Amino acid sequence: MAVSSTLLSSMILRGAMDFVGRWHELHTLGAALSGIRSAIGTSKPGCCLILRGRRRIGKSAMIEEFTQRSGVPNVFYTSEIGLGTDPLAEFSDTVAHSSLPDAEIFGEALPANWTAALRQLAGILPDGEPSIVVLDELPYLMDDSGAFESVLQRAWDRELCRKPVLLILIGSDLAMMAALTSYGRPFHQRGTEMRLGPLNPADVAVMTGSDAAVAFDATLITGGLPIICARWRAGEGVWEFLMRELADPVSPLIVSAQLSLAAEFPDQTLARRVLSAIGSGERTFTNIARAAGGLAGTSLTRALTLLVDKGIVAAELPISLTSSKERRYRITDSYLRFWLTFLGPYLPELDRLRSDLTVDRIRRGWTSWRGRAVEPLVRDSLARILPAQGIPAVPAIGGYWTRTNDVEIDIVGADREPVAKELAFLGSIKWLENSPFDLHDLTALQNHRFRLTDDPIPLIAVSRSGISTDHLAASFTPDDLIAAWRRP
Repeated sequence: MAVSSTLLSSMILRGAMDFVGRWHELHTLGAALSGIRSAIGTSKPGCCLILRGRRRIGKSAMIEEFTQRSGVPNVFYTSEIGLGTDPLAEFSDTVAHSSLPDAEIFGEALPANWTAALRQLAGILPDGEPSIVVLDELPYLMDDSGAFESVLQRAWDRELCRKPVLLILIGSDLAMMAALTSYGRPFHQRGTEMRLGPLNPADVAVMTGSDAAVAFDATLITGGLPIICARWRAGEGVWEFLMRELADPVSPLIVSAQLSLAAEFPDQTLARRVLSAIGSGERTFTNIARAAGGLAGTSLTRALTLLVDKGIVAAELPISLTSSKERRYRITDSYLRFWLTFLGPYLPELDRLRSDLTVDRIRRGWTSWRGRAVEPLVRDSLARILPAQGIPAVPAIGGYWTRTNDVEIDIVGADREPVAKELAFLGSIKWLENSPFDLHDLTALQNHRFRLTDDPIPLIAVSRSGISTDHLAASFTPDDLIAAWRRP
């Protein structure tokens, strides 16, 4: 089932809604614009921000919202690959129809090259008020030789930075955007980097009209991708959402991952195989190699390195008082993890409009999958909310496990990772609808603590359905956790 990005963009318009979240990022952008306004009259009032983030995360929508709120003259250019377009001609046409003063100059004559285009752009930027210039999907203009980067660097140093302009460079290829500012590249130290992540659980709660517990479930399914969250109807439960969305063959829930994977790995089938193996539930090097078709160690190492460098996969070690080699791998994007587990392998089923089979399969595997998938989100929430209930804030929050998995501790708070000098607390996560954390769970956690340390480390619990036992140092509910993500 192939769906173009143009079609997907048009589909989201059906569920258009007010802009939600991103208050911290919008504040940062606003502060940058205020700084430019204050610097008018100086020799170099311009500022450059480099925004990167995964595809479909909402980078363009956020910047579009910011430019509209700013009320200053602006131009928003999005580069496209293929389709027989001439990027320079498209850029000139975009500027000509922008709100920049004297923009019509670009409609009178097409610049001969990018050097001339950027010089001409600088010439029409106002001197007495701020303006905004956005270059979206910048990697499509870049090449291995760094030619466009050199042109952009010269234009910035000689002309653009001398104008009160906020230049925003946006890109989805994380590796190329990171390379843009790396040492030895033309644009090194010319811009301030911003990285945009998914919507947080509090924003997902607002966008989906859900209570805290359902909002965390929605975050796991949608990955906090705005294009998918926008399809979740207010007050809707998990199963109502899945039954409706999976019955639509072109739902963003189904096709967003296909588009992202095709863009990230157009020619890297090995990485796709490894990613699918991890998505199927394998976490160790040996099991991933087996699930990916018996890959050789060197091939798997190369693929895993690529996936980790792209930020798609995390390679984690247990936190303990001694060193460990028991590295485990997980997909960082919970939506992609959900898709690879429940949707990707069964696309022909969805093409045949048999989403009922898919939903039944998700029901059978949901409790086990969710229990594991929610762990990183819970740890991130604790890192934001602590200190609380007498539990201190710590530099590292992770987990602990042994090779045989006979001991697994969901939450380990420590002074550093992976080898800690001091453990601050240990904890367990129980994420079930109708089963609170009870004495049996506490006893298991106590027994596992003795396998890790003889010290009476404080024990905490995180439960979706509450706590029915005493003797815990602290306990946290979905309402407690989601408060960590709300705007202060």
